[in-house]
Amino acid sequence: MTALLPLLSGLGTGLALIVAIGVQNTYLLRLAVSARLRVVAVAVVVCAVSDGVLILAGVLGVGVVVERFPVAIVVIRFVGAAFLLTYGVLAARRALRPSGDTMRVEQDAHDDGAPVLDAGGRQVTIAPAGGHRAPVHAGATSGAGRDAADAVAATTRPAEAAGRTRTVPPGRPAPTMRAAVLTMLVFTWANPHVYLDTLVFLGSVANQQGVDDRWWWTIGAVAASCLWFGALGFGGRLLRPLFAKPLTWRVFDGLVALVMLGFGAALALGA
Repeated sequence: MTALLPLLSGLGTGLALIVAIGVQNTYLLRLAVSARLRVVAVAVVVCAVSDGVLILAGVLGVGVVVERFPVAIVVIRFVGAAFLLTYGVLAARRALRPSGDTMRVEQDAHDDGAPVLDAGGRQVTIAPAGGHRAPVHAGATSGAGRDAADAVAATTRPAEAAGRTRTVPPGRPAPTMRAAVLTMLVFTWANPHVYLDTLVFLGSVANQQGVDDRWWWTIGAVAASCLWFGALGFGGRLLRPLFAKPLTWRVFDGLVALVMLGFGAALALGA
C-alpha cells in the first residue's frame, strides 16, 4: 500500500504531461493508420524507451546539468523549429494538393489482416502466395469484372512473390521503417520541451518523493508513457477504414500542418 500511492502518483503525472496534442503524438497516429504493424510497433518502442530514458536521467539528476547549460537547449530549439516548420509545410501541401486517391498500406502476408483497398475504397481479396486468386470484393461476374480481377492479380503478383500485399492502385505511400524511426527520433529528441518537462520537471518531482518512494513514482511515470504510446499506436489502427477516404487524409494533413507549424513557430519565437 505504501508503494501504491507514489506509483499511482507517477502514473497520473506522466499521463497529464503526454496525453495532449503534440508533434510526437500526431506523428505516431499518422503511422498507426498508414504504416505496417512492425513499423508502428517499433515507433511505439522508440517513444516509450526515449521517455523512460529521459525520466530516469531526470531522477538521477541530469536535469541539473541541462539547467546549467542553457545554450544546448537553444541549439535544440532552433533545430527542432526548423524541422517542425518544414514538416508542417509538407503536410499543408499534402492537404491542399493530395497526391493519391486512397491510403496505401504495405504489410507482411502474416500481418494483422488489414483490408486491401482499391481506388474506390472497396476491399480487394488477395490469395496468399502459391494459392488461388480470389475475386474482387464487389463480385466479378461480368467480363469487365473478370478483366478487373485479372488486373488486380497482375498488379499484386510481384508483391505476392515477395510475401507482401499492397493497396491497388498505389496512392499515398506508407512510411518505411527507416524513415519512421528517424522522424520519430527527431520529433522526440529535437524538442527542447521534452528536456524541460521530463528531465527537469519530472526529475524534480520524483526526487521530492523521498529516497525509497521516488523509484516507485518513476516506475509509474514510465508506465504512463508505455500505456499511452501503446494505446495510441495500436488503437489508432482501428481508424484505418476511415482513412481509406481521400477527404479524411486531407483533413488530417491539415490538422497536422496546424500542429507542426504552431509548435515550430512557438519554438522559433522561444515560447
